[in-house]
Order: sequence, then structure tokens, then C-alpha cells
Amino acid sequence: MMPTLTRPTRRNRFWPAALTFLYLLVASSFSLAAQELTKSPNDANLYRYLQLDNGLRVLLVSDKSADKAAASLNVAVGSGDDPADREGLAHFLEHMLFLGTEKYPEPGEYQQFIASHGGSHNAFTAFQDTNYFFDVQAEFLEPALDRFAQQFSAPLFTAELVDRERNAVHSEYSSKLKEDGRRFFSVRKAVTPAEHAFHQFAVGNLTTLENSEQRPLREDLVEFWQQHYSANLMNLAVYGPQSLDRLEQLVRGRFDAIEDRKLTQKRHSAPLVDREQLPTKVTVASLKDIRNMSLVFPIASQQDQYRTKPARYVTNLLGHEGPGSLFDVLKRAGLAESLSAGLGMDTGDGATLEISMALTKQGLEQQNTILPLVFAYIDKVRDNGISEQRFEEMRKLADIDFRFNEKSDPVHQVMRLAGQLQHYPAADILRAPWLLESYAPGQYREILEQLTPDNLLLFVLQPEPDLGEARATQWYNTQWQQEPLSAQQLNQPASAALASQLALPQANPFIPENLAMLSGDTMNQPEQLLSAGANDGVNNDGEIELWYARDTRFGTPKANVYLSLRTPLARESARNAVLLRLLTDALNTNLNAWAYSARLAGLDFSIYPHLRGLTLRVGGYSDQTSTLLRQILQQVANPELTQQRFDIARQNLVDSLVNQSRNRPSEQITDYIQTALLEGAWQNEDKLKAAQEVTLNDLQAFQQQLMTGLDPVMLVHGNLSAASALNMVQQARALIMADSQYTKVERSRIRQIPAGETRVKMNISHPDTGYALYLQGLNTSLAERAQYRLLTQIIRSPFYENIRTQRQLGYIVYATSFEMLETPALALIVQSPDTRPQAINTAVDEFMESFASTLAGLGSKELEQEKQAVISGILEQERQLGDISGRFWSEIDRGNSHFDSREQLAAAIENVSLAQLQSTFRTALEQRERALLVTSNGQSAGVNAEADKTAPASRGNADEQMQKLRAQPPVAAR
Repeated sequence: MMPTLTRPTRRNRFWPAALTFLYLLVASSFSLAAQELTKSPNDANLYRYLQLDNGLRVLLVSDKSADKAAASLNVAVGSGDDPADREGLAHFLEHMLFLGTEKYPEPGEYQQFIASHGGSHNAFTAFQDTNYFFDVQAEFLEPALDRFAQQFSAPLFTAELVDRERNAVHSEYSSKLKEDGRRFFSVRKAVTPAEHAFHQFAVGNLTTLENSEQRPLREDLVEFWQQHYSANLMNLAVYGPQSLDRLEQLVRGRFDAIEDRKLTQKRHSAPLVDREQLPTKVTVASLKDIRNMSLVFPIASQQDQYRTKPARYVTNLLGHEGPGSLFDVLKRAGLAESLSAGLGMDTGDGATLEISMALTKQGLEQQNTILPLVFAYIDKVRDNGISEQRFEEMRKLADIDFRFNEKSDPVHQVMRLAGQLQHYPAADILRAPWLLESYAPGQYREILEQLTPDNLLLFVLQPEPDLGEARATQWYNTQWQQEPLSAQQLNQPASAALASQLALPQANPFIPENLAMLSGDTMNQPEQLLSAGANDGVNNDGEIELWYARDTRFGTPKANVYLSLRTPLARESARNAVLLRLLTDALNTNLNAWAYSARLAGLDFSIYPHLRGLTLRVGGYSDQTSTLLRQILQQVANPELTQQRFDIARQNLVDSLVNQSRNRPSEQITDYIQTALLEGAWQNEDKLKAAQEVTLNDLQAFQQQLMTGLDPVMLVHGNLSAASALNMVQQARALIMADSQYTKVERSRIRQIPAGETRVKMNISHPDTGYALYLQGLNTSLAERAQYRLLTQIIRSPFYENIRTQRQLGYIVYATSFEMLETPALALIVQSPDTRPQAINTAVDEFMESFASTLAGLGSKELEQEKQAVISGILEQERQLGDISGRFWSEIDRGNSHFDSREQLAAAIENVSLAQLQSTFRTALEQRERALLVTSNGQSAGVNAEADKTAPASRGNADEQMQKLRAQPPVAAR
């Protein structure tokens, strides 16, 4: 018999308004008095914690300046709750909850509402949690919450949609069959003892989610929902500009309708790791050229230690990257490329502490050198690393970060807060991640005593390992082997030469001392203090263009500095593009150990190549910004280029280029479009050939040549004075530009695709079919850009609903703005496990036919609503200094000294008429006036079973078409 879906009584909706208001006042006062939340001094938001009568815990966040509202509901139920014979059921339930409720029965209504009001939505299923979330224009929070709440109180689980959505889950599973992350994860599960729920397959597919008369899936789905979803296992966070009282009104009467089944969260008391098998090594075969080593140590759960965070203290030392650290010694020896240490999984009953590193080829061959060194460093930490001075330094940095904590966007805030409500008392919810209450040496030692060779589960991920008796995981067919580690392997002494280099971190010299804010008003936009090529008497020939803006609006003593060293060499050839990346690697490598302490102290830097040259960026607390920038400039002026580092970096680049040919089809076909149309972008094959041929001598010569002709530009933004900005220019001039000549470097442009439709067929080794239809605008005018942005907004949700939800053609389905360098375009992307390109193309054409009538019937109110949705995204509130710095830097790059590109585009969108939209739709989508269709045939059974007679004749013509596209002129500016 089909289980009955019971519903709670909603008595409060019939209360008289006065009684309801009185109740809310009393309840609000009580909840506020009972739970005083400790927040950052820099946080102007108002918070309220309350618990509804049904047990649901709620955190309300009132931000009177917010232009976006958001909500997240976290359920303490996840894949770990799946029945053994219904793997993936929790994930399937996550999918089904979106597809209609008693009040809103249409399966795509919620998605369409969110999309049409400038928002986004999604969900994820973890081992012990499922999190649902959305954001929306702030004024539409109430109707969005009404729809959201219904999903948890009155879902329909429509029988007709069960098969459709199980196909979607299967497509999600299929799309990641060749992703090494998922494949490695399947081995982690296989190694976990069978009695632990983590051992089970979490995603689900057509087999585990069988739907037949003998095993009706909907019955199992409803039963799972009734037996696991309960209000007392849920935590809700709601964020908006409304007052706390108003937010509480929006929650009560909606979320208290969720039934309290008085359930308890499932405990996972079985061991995560079979200690009787330790020490043991698991070797896993990767598809890409990846070499990773992970040391996994089972330890006690750390969830109750959040006030002292002993695991953070230990991993802070183990994962340190400063001089003499484990990573620094391994990297200088050419054995490792990255290293991280931290908690792995923590179920509340058990946890793992993990040290993971990316190895070089030499490191993979010398695993027996690396392991003893790891344990030698652990011994050093155990013997000499426990220090109250170190703890106080950690606490001071945590306190500074909490004091000057910057906002994130509302949807990420509510996701984090709803998840944290599950683990922390409400009073600590805002400060818990930064809380370091007291020095706890006994807790540190307790963890360190478990980091021993006999308690080790070692994973090694590598391509084509020599596996004696290989096993294969059930669903991902990942090849792996497990073998015991002998005492001889683990207890051999570390290399004396390497061990002698190990050292514990010194006191951090970058801890900011001056945290004062500059006086003076925030500048709305940067001012140009120096002009390139002008004789201004400040920096000799005035080669550095300098933009400056004082900005203290967020109350944080931080700043961001950008310096772009533009050079015509950057996009001259694929060879130069490769050399620029190798030079960037050398600079970052040389600076890493010295600058790691700066990162811990709230400073960061990046050096990255781009189509116009090389950019240096420094950001964080302004007290030490100049010091960090000066060190970077010194390294740029005189980099240490060694044969060892060159060989490793070149091999990494070769591996990366080869690995790109193994990405999922949707990624490869969009990469193809960008490479074909973007001036200065080079094909992977060209870069691979260059990477295999260049030498260290070539890199040294390139570095010298790079500095001879530059078009430099700098931005200084934040809590720094104009005098400081000018001083930084003088440093750059003295250190790296003494012998440089000013050389103007123009921006790249986008090539215009030929009239009509150009078809490209790619050969991609993947079971899924790839499909991308790129539709390019006629010019880069604001009017054309506005029409394409608005058309993308209107078509996005219906396209997803039609192609993904109704037709079930794939899990990866989306319509997106594909604007590059102000060249408007719309792209339709599909990745399908079982549908050929021609069938997808036919479905797209049929969708266009039906959508034409939808567009024709769009009323003025609906059109205005869609316009505001786009505009709200373009003008979305900036919440961190880095958001504004990034926007200013982009404006400088495009040469807009008015810094008003967003406002211009928003105004243009306001002026788009329905007639203009319809005309653009006809020419761009129906007639495909300028279209680039890139497809790949999947290699699964059924797709290539016979020749695709309906496919274009230009099968496998990607290289030929690439050359034709690269010969095209640029898109017209107006």
C-alpha cells in the first residue's frame, strides 16, 4: 500500500491578527533575551535565534542595506541514511522536493519564480546533511519563502515525475564517470568497512533507484521522507533587509507547518577505518596525469572541541609552508608540488586527520623517502611544537580576522549558518569558526599521539600504476589495490640531508600592528595620479599609469594593489604563452615559503599571466602591503631560475595540457569556442608542442626580453594614502623598469564568426555527448549587449525546464550569457549520457519554436520583471573591498575612465523593447544568423552503435574549422 502523506495542522493561520502580533512580540523578546549572539565588531547586521514549536531552529539576519535576500534549510539527513538496498535515495529525494507542492503543484514553478526575480537556487546532499538554498531580489523574499517552505511541509512527489527525475540522477552520475575526484572517492568508500554507511554509493543511478512493479520507487521515497525528514532535524537561516520582527513573521506560519516527527539524527558508531588492517597502502589508478599522496589517520571526533580546536593547532603546524616546513623541504627537493593538512571526515563518532600532497614524478618514485620525512616532522612537532606562544599567535590572528570579518554574499552566508546551527550553540554560531578559547596542550598531544606509522591508511593516486591483483569499484570501475605496509617501509630513518633542513615556524613577522583607518571620505572611483607616456616629473618618463582610490567603507584596514606588466610578447606566439606561464611558476615558487606567514596574517598575493602580460596583486591588511609588494618586485626583477624547478614546472604544464583533453565534453567544447574566437588564445596542441621544446635558456632569455618593453598600469585601492601609492610606483620603477621602454599594448578582441551556422565536430573520449550552440551578437554596442543579456535571462529557465526536466536529455543543461570582452553572445549547453548531437539539436529547434510564442505573449509587467532581474545582478551590492577592487581593475583594463560600465549597461537594458527582443530572438536563435555549433559524439553503447547519418559531413573537422575561425576579423565595436 502506498504510504499516506500526513500533514500537520496549521492552526495559527486562523488566529486573529492582534493575537498573532502580541504572540510575535512576546516570542521575539524571549528568543532575543535567551540567546545573545556574539558577533564581529565590524558586523552591522542584526541577528535573532529562535526555535519554532515544531523544533525547527531558525537564525534570522537583518541587513538593512541588502539588495538580495536568501534562505537555506539544512536537514540533518544525508546519504549516510540511505537504506542499504536503495543507495542514492537521499540524493533522489533532494531532486524530487523541487518538483511541485500542494500549493504550487507545477514542477518548474519554484525555479521559474526564483530565476525571474534575479535569483538562483540549488541543493546538495552530503553524508550527514542535505542543504537547500536560494537567493532572490530582496523585495520578493516573502513569496520565495512561501514556495521554499512548502517543499518541506507539503511536497507532492508526483508519480509521473519519478522516472523522469531518476533519469536526471543517473545523468548526474554518468557525467562524472571519468572525473578522477569521483573515481578516487569511490575507492575511499570501498576501503571503508562495510558496516559503516559511508561505504555505500551516495549518488544513485538507474540500477539503485530501480522503479518497477516489484520495487516501486515512489513508495520507498515517501517512506524515506516520512521516516527521516522532521522539523526537529532542520535548521533554517534567513537573510534580508527586512527587520527582525518582519523576518520572524515571514518564517512563522510557513515553516512551523513542517511536521515534527520527533526523530533523532542517525549515529555512525562503526569505525571509519578498520584499524586492524593498519598500516596499509591503497594505490588508485587515475585517468589524468595526477600524482597525489594522502596520509589518513583515524582519530577521535573533534566536534565537541570547537572552542579549543586542537586539530587546527596541529594541522596549522603540519601544513605550514614557511622556511624549513615539511612542504618547503619537499618542494626544494623536487618531490612535492603542494601540501595540505586538516580534518577529513568527522561524523561525531569518529574522524580522520589527513595530510595530502601533490607529488612530482620524482616524488612518486621516492615515496619511501617522503614517508619517513613526514613522520620525522610529526615527531618534531610532537617534541617541540606545543607552545603557548604559538597558540597566542594563532589566537591573535583569529581575533583580528573575526574583528574585521567581511561579509560574503547572502546565499553563502545562510548556507554556512544553517549548517553551523547543526553543530554549535546559537550563542556561538557567528564566532565559532574563529573561536580559540584557551591553550590546550593535552588535546594537542592526544591528537599527535595518534599520528604514528602503525595508525596509517596511505592512499596514492597515479596514472597507470603497476597493480598486481587489481580490484575495481562497482559504479566507477576505478582500478585499485590494497596492500599492507611493512614496519621496514615505515620505520626506516628519514634522509639525514632532508631531515636536517626541517624546522618549526618562527614567530610571524607579518602580524599587523597598525589597524587604524585612514581619515577622509571614501572615493567613489579611482583618480589617475600618473599617466603612461607623459612627462609628469614623478617617475622620470612617466611610464607607469597609476590609479588611486581611498576606500574605508567597510571599516576594515585593508587594501588591494594591482600592477599589470603589459607586454606585446604575451600573445605573440604559443611559445611565449608557455614561457610566460613558466616564469609565473618560478616567481610564485620562489616567493611561497617567505610569503606563507604573510598569508596566515591576512595578506595574500597572486602572480598570474594573461593575454596582455603579467599581473601582480597584493591584498590584505594595509599595514604590511608595501613590504610584501617590495619583495615581489625584487623577485620579478631578479628571479631565481633553476634547472630543477624548470623541469618540474614544464612537466606540470605538459600534464595540465594533456589533462584538458580528458575534461568533460561540456568543458572541452566551451574551451574550443573561447580558443577559436579570442585573439591571443592558443590551441592546447600548439602550447603542448611549445612546452615540450622550450629550455631553461629560452626562459632566461624571455625573462630579460620581457622587461625591455612594457605598458605598465597600477591600481592602489583601500586603506592606503596617495603618498603610499606614489611610493609604490617609485619602487616598481626602480626595481623593474629602469631599462624599460614604454610600449603600448592594446586589448585583445573577439573574432566575428561567419554568417550562418558553422558546425564543428570534436572527437572527445567520454561516454557523454557534448553540445554547445554559441550565438554571437552583431557588434559590441550597449544596445546589442543589453538585448542578449535580457534574452538570456528570459530563456534560461524555460530552456532548462524543457531540455533537462521534461525531455531528460542530460544533467548538465543550461543557457548562459557567453559575453567575452564586451562581445555579446548566448550559449546553449547540453551534456547527455544517451542522446546524439542531432537529436539534441532537433530538441533545441523544437524548443525555439515553442518559445517564440511564449516570447510573443510576454506582457509589459513580465518584461519589466525580467529586466529588473538582470539589472539586479549587474548592479548587485558589493560586500567586500576585493569586489570593488576587481571591478575597478576591470574598468581600467577596458579603458573606461568613468568607471560606469555597469550603470550604462543597466540603463540600456531598461530601454530594450519587446519588439527588439523578438527581432534578436528570430535572427540569433531561430535563424542562427551567426551561430557556432560545436558537438562531440558520446562513446557509450547506443550512441556510436552505428554511423550518425544525420550528422553534418564535417565529422572530426575541429582543426580545420579552428583555422578558419582564427582568420576571421574582429567583431565590430559599434
